[in-house]
Amino acid sequence: MFERLLIGVICAIAFPASSLAQNTVFVVRHAERADSGTGAPAMMATDPDLSEAGRARAASLAIVLKDAQISAIFVTEFRRTQQTAAPLAKSLGITPTVVSSKDMAELTTRLKKAHGNALVVGHSNTVPDVIAALGVPTPVSVSDTEFDQLFVVTSGSPPRVIQLRYR
Repeated sequence: MFERLLIGVICAIAFPASSLAQNTVFVVRHAERADSGTGAPAMMATDPDLSEAGRARAASLAIVLKDAQISAIFVTEFRRTQQTAAPLAKSLGITPTVVSSKDMAELTTRLKKAHGNALVVGHSNTVPDVIAALGVPTPVSVSDTEFDQLFVVTSGSPPRVIQLRYR
């Protein structure tokens, strides 16, 4: 509850009324993934499910973004991004669009054509690229151990980004 209120207040302060009609893109890294154990099948080692903590974080993301008027969700081909987006997608009745993690041009094109707000669930190495592709001039970084960053990007000249944390 507090996190939703905080996002609303930050958006109202940071983005003047003239820009509220513009699209907002929420960008997150997938939630915590389950560690693959010794002897795990090759598919599990390269495409693990979310851990228990990751599932809890995905549920938290759904609560935080419930009222953000998301009309499109983009995920990669990996289960961890799809599972991170699943609680929000289910609550909003949205089928996420799968875009290859190696095709930032396709994702950028789809985001620019989207009407309304969007959520992108990526990876530590793709989130900075997505934000840069949206035209944000200041680079961002996501370490391999960070799962709680929520970037709020609005269109404009230049686009703006606010970095939040969610639990």
